[in-house]
Amino acid sequence: MPPTSTVDRPSNVSEALARGRLGIPSVIFFVLSAAAPLTVVAGVVTTGYGVIGVTGIPLAFLLIAAVLALFSVGYVAMSRRVENAGAFYAYISRGLGRPAGVGAAWVALIAYNALQVGLYGTIGVAAEPVLDRLFGGHPHWAVVALVAWALVGLLGLLRVDLNGMVLAALLVAEIVVVLVFDLGQLGNPADGGVSFAPFSPDNLFVPGVGAVLVLAVLGFVGFESAVVFSEESKDPKRTVPLATYLSVAIIAGLYALSSWTMTVAVGQDQIVAEAGEQSVGLIFNLAAAHLGDTAVTIGQVLFLTSVLAAMISFHNTTARYTFALGRERVLPAVFGQTSARTGAPRAASVAQSVLGLLVILLYAINGWDPVVQLFFWVGTTGGFGVLLLIATTSVAVIAYFARSASGENLWRRAIAPGLATIALVVIIWLAVSNFANLLGVAPDSTLRWALPAAYPVAALLGIGWALLLRSNRPDTYARIGLGAASAAAVKPETPAAVEVTR
Repeated sequence: MPPTSTVDRPSNVSEALARGRLGIPSVIFFVLSAAAPLTVVAGVVTTGYGVIGVTGIPLAFLLIAAVLALFSVGYVAMSRRVENAGAFYAYISRGLGRPAGVGAAWVALIAYNALQVGLYGTIGVAAEPVLDRLFGGHPHWAVVALVAWALVGLLGLLRVDLNGMVLAALLVAEIVVVLVFDLGQLGNPADGGVSFAPFSPDNLFVPGVGAVLVLAVLGFVGFESAVVFSEESKDPKRTVPLATYLSVAIIAGLYALSSWTMTVAVGQDQIVAEAGEQSVGLIFNLAAAHLGDTAVTIGQVLFLTSVLAAMISFHNTTARYTFALGRERVLPAVFGQTSARTGAPRAASVAQSVLGLLVILLYAINGWDPVVQLFFWVGTTGGFGVLLLIATTSVAVIAYFARSASGENLWRRAIAPGLATIALVVIIWLAVSNFANLLGVAPDSTLRWALPAAYPVAALLGIGWALLLRSNRPDTYARIGLGAASAAAVKPETPAAVEVTR
């Protein structure tokens, strides 16, 4: 295979993302849009109360925030040394070796694609009340999903800062409405008084705690993506740490507050029954009672845009993972090309759009439930995959700094990531033990083990692929984890290649 530096490319493509286009606010907008505040408050929180029946959800969000803050200490310390749109893939490659990194890349592709395509299952439900109010009816969910798919696909081919401006407008309005709903709930306590019982450990550490903790992690998914946009940030050494820590703090505060005020308005003794009966409609029914129909209409519109914003954010994140793997030739080289005009990873973006189209058509043709079988099952499984990646990356951070500790103190390189690793392993164990509860299926359902088992299978396939590359394409193997430097056709014996963990 000829060196990539000598391969002629069309003049309208590049192997580099557009640099210097994203400041701290823009990166935070990408991160928080993936977290989808209104979608989580309306959907994930009510699912936790109604399906799992655990009332300690506000405490669960704070507990997960503390674990992720510990994880972020080593994560952002490593981000100052490793700048790569592949994030988890690159960090695990540097810390645990190239084969482990490629295995993680396979897991990441499944997880982030699952999160992205899962959202197409709920966009129809989110649009239904808005379209009913405007037109007195609504089309089939797949029609709405295809319209959203086309918009997301188009934005994925445009400048990343344009995507950031769209997300900024949607996100600010979304957070304001969530806070207004919270004030309405807090001002109308069901029992005439405000109780802080949902923050008591006695209401969290009960049967089903594992499922609740995974749902809480799902609410934070996206916080880690600040690193994915490091190559496009104006000052990545400053932008990535601030965006990561601020995102964890904002998400934790917003979710803990919203899930708590919901119990205040309904009553702690009634929240499980009411959430189980009303589901996503609970927060809007409370708004109608406390704030009036206008507030409900605004909230329903922003619930729709919340799902759309999350689609845009996950599309960009997933496309950049695919781009990073294509640039290093772990995937076909075409995925490592960007548009010279917009800097967008166009082939990777198109591939993600094609997958989304196929999933929408598959579910529509077969008549499968888009909410339960696509949004909930597929999306939740994607969140579990990200949890696995976070835990593995935490171990990789420790291993990386064990070999290269210069400039980092003991807290950043070992203590914080070590504590985070222990906590994350416990959460994973609880998640696997409670996966049937998490999906809302029978304990003997095949889905209980088949969905989480997809990740170790993918990891083993990725490791096998990396070993094949080492034997058959050593020049490609040497590029794994190098990021932008991989485009220079690094030879295995060069210092840059040797620096990467074998």
